[in-house]
Amino acid sequence: MDDDTTEAFGFPAVGRKRLSAAFDGGRLTSDGGVLLLAAAERRLGLCDRLASLIADPRDPSRVIHPLADILRARILAIACGYEDADDLDHLRQDPGFKLACGRLPDTGRDLCSQPTMSRWENAPSLREVVRLMRAMVDVYCASYARPPAAVTLDIDDTVDVVHGRQQLSLFNAHYDERCFLPIHVYDTAVSRPVAVLLRPGKTPSGTEVRGHLRRLLRQIRRHWPRTHITLRGDGHYGRPEVMAFCEAEGINFVFGLPTNATLRGLVEKAADDVRTRRAEEGVPVLRRYAETSYGARSWSAKRRVVARIEASTLGLDIRFVVTSFARGSAEWIYDSLYCARGQAENLIKLHKTQLASDRTSCRSPLANQLRLILHTAAYWLMLTLRDRIPKPHPLASAEFATLRLHLLKIAGRVIETASRVRIAFAAACPHAVLFRGLARSLLPAGP
Repeated sequence: MDDDTTEAFGFPAVGRKRLSAAFDGGRLTSDGGVLLLAAAERRLGLCDRLASLIADPRDPSRVIHPLADILRARILAIACGYEDADDLDHLRQDPGFKLACGRLPDTGRDLCSQPTMSRWENAPSLREVVRLMRAMVDVYCASYARPPAAVTLDIDDTVDVVHGRQQLSLFNAHYDERCFLPIHVYDTAVSRPVAVLLRPGKTPSGTEVRGHLRRLLRQIRRHWPRTHITLRGDGHYGRPEVMAFCEAEGINFVFGLPTNATLRGLVEKAADDVRTRRAEEGVPVLRRYAETSYGARSWSAKRRVVARIEASTLGLDIRFVVTSFARGSAEWIYDSLYCARGQAENLIKLHKTQLASDRTSCRSPLANQLRLILHTAAYWLMLTLRDRIPKPHPLASAEFATLRLHLLKIAGRVIETASRVRIAFAAACPHAVLFRGLARSLLPAGP
């Protein structure tokens, strides 16, 4: 077949001069920033760690693509916005990606193709997938230079719509879709992912959540036996089994609590007072807080419940949370502690939307779980890159899509000679100074 990428095409004339173009610029990459991600990956050692946990039955003397290189190419592609394995068919010859994977741009072998990647996505066994999930928790713990005195972990699930008959997918009436409901756990204070778990498209039960938390905390305790942990989540996780588990393990918690007639009756006097004060003061909205002791029939004991009561021109709105904290005002519990979990939803959006981790289209749940692990690894690369940006810089708090646009999607001409490889970036790159500084900061430490 003819290669139509070199066919010339035109644009409107400029200064009475004809303007033509063609994709014949030579060895160029449109993702020059992938080398920054590769440097971040080398610092974390992610791909080598993950590859060491998967059995490779191939004859070493005939291996063209080491498993670590296969995973590295896939993770780097995800971070650069190429979320489908099919994209590797085009990227395998890209000089930037080849350099990022340790191969020379011209004389080195091309990277793996989509069939090779797809085979390895479906290769790991259940035991190997479990080890990979534990390794990602280890990466989180290793991200702290020393065990922290305390951390707050946010747990939440998110809808992952499927378009087929993948195993574990179920029809969920709330979302009116056939879907998965994977669980995400984040250390929201530092935006770091702790665990991402594929699960069926139904609301998790208290017994299921307790089992997931037991395994997760066991892995964390191997690194941090004395760190105080606080668990935070919405009403899906305020189950009696979960609260009893947290109390037995010495873990503090604050969970959303669905309202009912009994709870409303316990704060009725405070609610009436808020409604009356709003009317007397003539303000559009008035918010106050109250607390009570409450024990549902399924609970083993009464627990502290905080209510946020808000009166407005639209009526009365009351929200409840249950907590193990005996100290702290009701306002602090709700506004400062519980509401901070909203940031976890933003992190889920980074993971699911900006890194496209909802591409769980494999038939096997093990392959889909492996994809979540690879997307989480890409999250770590983007987060590591962002954390290296000096705080006064606007990109230091940018979303991943913005980082990708400004730092990764940078064109460069790659020139390989007998003695060296040189990359020529655009002289008008608006973030040239930042790019240079990041490249230097990610270099391995000298002897």
